[in-house]
Amino acid sequence: MTRLRTLLAACCTTALLLATGAAAQARFITVASTTSTEQSGLFGHLLPVFTKASGIKVRVVALGTGQALDMARRGDADVVFVHDQAAEEKFVADGHGVSRQGVMYNDFVLIGPRSDPARTAGKDILESLRRIETMKAPFVSRGDKSGTHAAELRYWKAAGVDLDGKKGPWYRDTGSGMGPALNTAASMNAYLLADRGSWLAFRNRGALGIVVAGDTRLFNQYGVILVNPARHPHVKQADGQKFIDWLLSAAGQKIIADYKIDGEQLFFPSASRLTH
Repeated sequence: MTRLRTLLAACCTTALLLATGAAAQARFITVASTTSTEQSGLFGHLLPVFTKASGIKVRVVALGTGQALDMARRGDADVVFVHDQAAEEKFVADGHGVSRQGVMYNDFVLIGPRSDPARTAGKDILESLRRIETMKAPFVSRGDKSGTHAAELRYWKAAGVDLDGKKGPWYRDTGSGMGPALNTAASMNAYLLADRGSWLAFRNRGALGIVVAGDTRLFNQYGVILVNPARHPHVKQADGQKFIDWLLSAAGQKIIADYKIDGEQLFFPSASRLTH
């Protein structure tokens, strides 16, 4: 009987250790983010460092910003990492998120044929869009309610172009992520708005190049938000906050700044903007 009790105790201990080990291996958070952060390669650079430091794995669901925020509203993510400040602030104001923190920034650029048939080259994004519409030059839009799409629509509106009335065969609404939209533009030799990070990571450029950059209106900031655990109790608040705190720490900001392609920096830590 004593031997049986000893054997049972040993089995229970082994089962407990296995369960503990499995729980430790299963420690993860879900981050709803944008296709630009994933397709630029940033997460492949960033997340292994965080996991090594914290023991927390990060499962990224890459969508357009609007879709990522919708996913978080349903409680299907622990953290949101996106780039549409107005939509992010509304998300928090409506009680879906705890607070918004600026993490990093880069800029949008207008991509187009290097021959530039619409004569868009320069720094004025609004004048360039007016010329594209006047010339009915092929233009590719993501059309997916992403942060890039939201910015594009703001620029058309600020340029005084009523897309609802002016859309035609020249305007291709793809409903796709940044990578597929860039591929479509390359195949059509068309203009499109892209974030600089995705453009630098894109290799199938064809005859495309940057035609407009440097307009202050093209500033593109990314924010991070913890999904509100008061609304969704299953949210992994502690681990989600650890991820956010790490991104904002000196170590996390340095990792962001260190990510480069062909010597070009794709994203700039938000902390660095405060020093300029």
